[in-house]
Amino acid sequence: MSQTPDQARPTPRAGIMDIDAYVPGKSTAPAGVAKVHKLSSNENPLGPSPKAIEAAREIAGKLDVYPDGTARRLREAIAEVHGLNPQNIICSNGSDEILGLLAQTYLAPGDEAVITEHAFMVYKIYIQSAGAVPVTIKETDERADIDAVLAAVTPRTKIVFLANPNNPTGTYVPFQEVRRLHAALPKNVLLVLDAAYAEYVRRNDYEAGIELVGSAENVVMTRTFSKIGLGGARIGWMYAPMHIVDAINRVRGPFNVNATAIEAGIAAIRDRAHVERSVAHNETWLAWLSAEFTKLGLRVTPSVGNFILIHFPEDQKHSAAAADDYLTARGYILRRVSGYGFPNALRMTVGTEEANRGVVAALTTFLKS
Repeated sequence: MSQTPDQARPTPRAGIMDIDAYVPGKSTAPAGVAKVHKLSSNENPLGPSPKAIEAAREIAGKLDVYPDGTARRLREAIAEVHGLNPQNIICSNGSDEILGLLAQTYLAPGDEAVITEHAFMVYKIYIQSAGAVPVTIKETDERADIDAVLAAVTPRTKIVFLANPNNPTGTYVPFQEVRRLHAALPKNVLLVLDAAYAEYVRRNDYEAGIELVGSAENVVMTRTFSKIGLGGARIGWMYAPMHIVDAINRVRGPFNVNATAIEAGIAAIRDRAHVERSVAHNETWLAWLSAEFTKLGLRVTPSVGNFILIHFPEDQKHSAAAADDYLTARGYILRRVSGYGFPNALRMTVGTEEANRGVVAALTTFLKS
């Protein structure tokens, strides 16, 4: 039987090869660099909770046994800390998995989902994977513009993704604005509040979304353990109305949270002292870095996360690309953010004191060259 060229091998469905693959931040420096400071992935410079490490060690001898497919004890620990009903929580292999499941469940080919121009790139990937259309709206002062979001909503809109705080800008939307957005959305549009950096925010007008989820039928909040110290364990979770929990439980994979992650997560979320130390460290050094970079004549986007977006001069000699090469050669690994719409900026995770002072010293020399 003769075959046409497109039958010669399996072919992805239409649209898949149009998706730009997610590119993570680099993690290595050139050979010969004595010490590397990885500041590209917004990891906790204080590391994981010691209690989480111990819990992971204790489960190591039982890795032949499947974990609880509902992650019940982890959900109960999350609920205990945040004052929630564990039945309204789903745990996942990183919050990325939940974001993908929401798109898979609530988007069909031809539907639209609204995102902001500098938002987390996986939103667009998951929207396109579902065959839907990403509708990208402009931000104002590198912050989500609620009026612009609402203006983009059409009868085809099924999801609005809002990262609050946003990555890579570090900006946030005050919760009165989030409530205004929700109030104006059609009831059939799902509002996804991605609060991955919520632990680090210390602003009186910020809320992660718990209260809004508890009073609405079309709002979910996603969270992660990655930014506070368990990036390698890949633990995310969602707080949502029961009808959304029911739908997502029908499509998520069985045993999607592994046994080590469950035990480490339970210990980590209950170790409030470690969380408080991490947040205090971040508050101190985020303010210091912002001030020091400003003194160097660099513009920084005001951040409430555990990272800072640094904008470089337009001259080629002192561009973000040149600064990245200079820093990398000295063992300081920052994140290029061209894919996020910032071709002349670098995102830096708040690091240890040694790393923070080292980057400032290196950039001081670089900018004088």
